[in-house]
Amino acid sequence: EPFCTAFYLVLFFLVRVGCRAPLGPQRPRQTDAVAVFCSHIYKKNHDVTKTWKGKTEQLLRVDDHDFTMRPAFGGPAIPVGVDVQVESLDSISEVDMDFTMTLYLRHYWKDERLSFPSTTNKSMTFDGRLVKKIWVPDVFFVHSKRSFIHDTTTDNIMLRVFPDGHVLYSMRITVTAMCNMDFSRFPLDSQTCSLELESYAYTDEDLMLYWKNGNESLKTDEKISLSQFLIQKFHTTSRLAFYSSTGWYNRLYINFTLRRHIFFFLLQTYFPATLMVMLSWVSFWIDRRAVPARVSLGITTVLTMSTIITGVNASMPRVSYIKAVDIYLWVSFVFVFLSVLEYAAVNYLTTVQERKERKLRERFPCTCGIPHSKTMMLDGNYSESDANSLAGYTRNQMVPEEEKQEKMVVHLAMSNESHSSRKRGLKGHVGLRIIQNSHAIDKYSRLIFPGTYIFFNLIYWSVFS
Repeated sequence: EPFCTAFYLVLFFLVRVGCRAPLGPQRPRQTDAVAVFCSHIYKKNHDVTKTWKGKTEQLLRVDDHDFTMRPAFGGPAIPVGVDVQVESLDSISEVDMDFTMTLYLRHYWKDERLSFPSTTNKSMTFDGRLVKKIWVPDVFFVHSKRSFIHDTTTDNIMLRVFPDGHVLYSMRITVTAMCNMDFSRFPLDSQTCSLELESYAYTDEDLMLYWKNGNESLKTDEKISLSQFLIQKFHTTSRLAFYSSTGWYNRLYINFTLRRHIFFFLLQTYFPATLMVMLSWVSFWIDRRAVPARVSLGITTVLTMSTIITGVNASMPRVSYIKAVDIYLWVSFVFVFLSVLEYAAVNYLTTVQERKERKLRERFPCTCGIPHSKTMMLDGNYSESDANSLAGYTRNQMVPEEEKQEKMVVHLAMSNESHSSRKRGLKGHVGLRIIQNSHAIDKYSRLIFPGTYIFFNLIYWSVFS
């Protein structure tokens, strides 16, 4: 065993020396077995950073070229392919009319100045430090408000160079861009926003910006979701943009369509407004003489509707056109306000009617020849004792002085009948008319207001949904 161990150690040493021998005619000729053994050793321990004696800039010949100029300067426009992977759609702001998106932006082009010899045809990957020393496309986001490249834990930039000079340049960016929104159908609306990419300095004669794989150039994460919107579609387009002072530029568009979720606004806006309108109708069933109850109910519903309208407009931009939610809220506000005006009309007409009756009583103070009579005002609010006091009076003994729709004046002739006979007369008599104290306007309002509001809702939801 010691002899075998020593033999293998000597053999291993000789092979290592043979594998490390310099190139040239002086290098000893290797057998096939030795060559295979050498290749196995170098595959296991090969490290370019240890075997390469120069710098990366020397390998890519960065110092030998002027990278302030675009590739193939003076020739045709250099094609630069672009693809995007959307990582997240962070927020949509209706007040600022913008959106925030995080994405991976990748550029593809060929720069023969960066080609390098390679027997394995493998690419070389670098971080952002080499980007400052070579030429890269000057793509920017049109109509962007804020944007930045992520730098945690280092700058999120990747540069991959292939032996034939093809380059892949990737960045992780968060951008906040403008989105022109139309709120005429809010909150039953759909919005289409665009993120626009364009070269800042190079016109279409110097740089041709295009989507590398058409619509397949845009990838999205399946987990992207928003609280208020449903993402319906992502797609790409491209066209030329003209500037009067500089010329034509290639512009790429990332378009996405959002549809707003309506359930949140049903709970927070539509249902409360509908309930306030229905609550205002309760006053039509309250006695018209209960002034504090009807007035307080009307004022409460009006103030609540005002609060709902203010809250909705506070979260919206100050647009100069009418939104769909404005139509619903203001129509509901009008219904609530009309219920207050309805009671004002009822109260005024009641006051006028009572004034006329008072004048009639003052003008005709007698009881029209009926002896021992007295007048009692019945307005529908009477107790059992009041009803018992009417017992025993026959229909012929009651002579109406003035009959109205709301109330009547009943002339009751005094009688000396016993209490028992009066009680039997009340049970068997059906001729006594006691008209409830309810004005005709209240009766009509109980039907007109709900019917009109239901008809409005049918038209509203059929038009905007």
